[in-house]
Amino acid sequence: MKNAELKGVIHSDPEIMGGTPVFVGTRVPLQNLIDYLEGGESIEDFLEGFPSVQRGQAIAVIEAAKHTMLQTI
Repeated sequence: MKNAELKGVIHSDPEIMGGTPVFVGTRVPLQNLIDYLEGGESIEDFLEGFPSVQRGQAIAVIEAAKHTMLQTI
């Protein structure tokens, strides 16, 4: 994923959770979304579990990953 695509969506700061990438405005790690999706859960399940994450943020991460994946094929 390109940094420009995720500006305002994902943030990494050594002062917040030791620099783990989190959704902007939250302390929810990006890895949580990945874990939910890998586990067969839906975006709705993730958003219900982490209401501080906006739907648009989760969709932006998925779209950026899709775009990156399609460029490597």
